[in-house]
Amino acid sequence: MTQILVQLFVASRPVSWINTAYPFALAYLLTTRQIDLLLVVGTIFFLIPYNLAMYGINDVFDYESDLRNPRKGGTHGSVLDRRFHRITLWSSAVGLVPFVVLLVMWGSPLSTLVLALSLFFVVFYSAPPLRLKERPFADSITSSIHFFSPAVFGLVLANATWTGALVLVVVAFALWGIASHAFGAVQDIVADREAGIASIATVLGARATVRIALAAYGLAGIALLATTWPGPLAAVLVVPYLVNAWPSRNLRDEDCTRATAGWNRFLWLNQIAGFGTTLLAIWWWFVSA
Repeated sequence: MTQILVQLFVASRPVSWINTAYPFALAYLLTTRQIDLLLVVGTIFFLIPYNLAMYGINDVFDYESDLRNPRKGGTHGSVLDRRFHRITLWSSAVGLVPFVVLLVMWGSPLSTLVLALSLFFVVFYSAPPLRLKERPFADSITSSIHFFSPAVFGLVLANATWTGALVLVVVAFALWGIASHAFGAVQDIVADREAGIASIATVLGARATVRIALAAYGLAGIALLATTWPGPLAAVLVVPYLVNAWPSRNLRDEDCTRATAGWNRFLWLNQIAGFGTTLLAIWWWFVSA
């Protein structure tokens, strides 16, 4: 049992838990301005069960390609032993059910629809027959949905008023997600091609994919500049991502693994961006009180 729990813990990518729980919690809290049971349940849901399902399913169906990928292991993803595949899938499903039941009971038809779509993309990003991660362009879009849909769910669950500025914030978050997935896919071009796996990067090549990522990051910043104060300040948080990806703009496909250094920096940049976002959220909280 201890070994199973350790494997499930590693498969859930603890370093990434905050990336899905935080958007939900922040969106819900800033809308309702209160801490209630929905906030607690939703945050726990997007912290652990959601990530176990997203990454656990991925590890099961990516097993063969992960074996060939020297990057796998640690923060870049685990190679899940075959012995734990079945229990990982079962645990992913069982872990979701009680939270989904509560969130559906306490939510609305619209919030239930958003939640259903979010979980649909969590499952079929990796699982057949759709396996969206192997459908170029859909892979980056679906990956982005994994991270901005919890925020959308939080907003809908809290009955937020959808202003133009709020829509732009969500669009900026979505563009950031697309850019980040595309940039992350570059480092695996050679490994993915050898394994017969398609991605936005294997189709477009390293140079074009990095430039698309740069463009998406730039558009995210522009979208934030068009929001209401202090939203435009968040555009500054996009700059480090542009600086990080810029050196790879002329990267050749055969040198794709050089992008891994940028991806390692990206993981740290997320912590900085999260800190900056928190400061802006606190500022907004008091300004709008």
